[in-house]
Amino acid sequence: MAFDVATVHLDDFSRGSTETRQSFVDTLGRSLVDTGFVKVDGHRVTAQDIDAAYEAAKDFFALPLEAKQRYVMPKGAGGYTPFGTEHAKDSEAIDLKEFWHVHQDVPPEHPLFPAYGANVFPDEVPHFQPAMMRLYRDLEAAAQTLLEAIALYLGLPERDLADMVVDGRSVLRIIHYPPLREASAPGAVRAAAHEDINLITLLPAATETGLELLDRDGTWHPVDGLEGEIVVDAGDMLSRHVNDIIPATTHRVVNPSTDDVARYSMPFFCHPRPEVLLDAPEALVGDGERRFAPITADDFLNQRLAEIGLA
Repeated sequence: MAFDVATVHLDDFSRGSTETRQSFVDTLGRSLVDTGFVKVDGHRVTAQDIDAAYEAAKDFFALPLEAKQRYVMPKGAGGYTPFGTEHAKDSEAIDLKEFWHVHQDVPPEHPLFPAYGANVFPDEVPHFQPAMMRLYRDLEAAAQTLLEAIALYLGLPERDLADMVVDGRSVLRIIHYPPLREASAPGAVRAAAHEDINLITLLPAATETGLELLDRDGTWHPVDGLEGEIVVDAGDMLSRHVNDIIPATTHRVVNPSTDDVARYSMPFFCHPRPEVLLDAPEALVGDGERRFAPITADDFLNQRLAEIGLA
């Protein structure tokens, strides 16, 4: 099988003809099944909004450590997570990164507010909050549209997957990978090989290259998106819920060839609501084997957070 991460244009699904929508669904689904990844153009996330978010990210991560540590929150659910905290599942080496989490923002009267709480934002960077919340909402909308297309590819009702993430526990992670001369550790890489926890991840183009995926034959391939593209990958929650028809794909961020290059990226981890049951619909099991036991999204998330050092 030739290795190919397909590129699709989101407007083909949102506004296209019946034939164009079906072509989008088929191309998206095949790329996810074959590679675990797909590249998306034609979305509503503007270059100006991405640039504004990266500018705010750089301003925050340039603060002194003692200022950043004011925003460390329990369990990494929101706010700042310092360098050297997270590691990949089954890996003892730390990942060479620090990051900030923006989570779902619901009003205090919302039934999920006790579970999510309020977002925290850095007082020192006043443009951080508007830039990140605008990006969060745009990526959340794109994720729902992509989940509609994935459901159709699998023969499910169009909103079957998208309804799982309405007011979901989705997270925008703003990552800073410092230059290696400033922050490194023996045997460590920027992000060791792993699979994402969530349903799908949407990744606007990072400021530097480094993202690689492991294909089904065990070969690593660079998969950085072009400017304006969003790279999308399938996570463990999706794989469980669709009975492994779309497998979660292993990926990593490798170290640069020089020691003086920083990297910033902003993956959007699309999660269901905590109570949603990850359990393959009968239509995806048929006469075959149910590959995974049912588990709520919240229980699965907490299990995985413990495995990577964030719980």
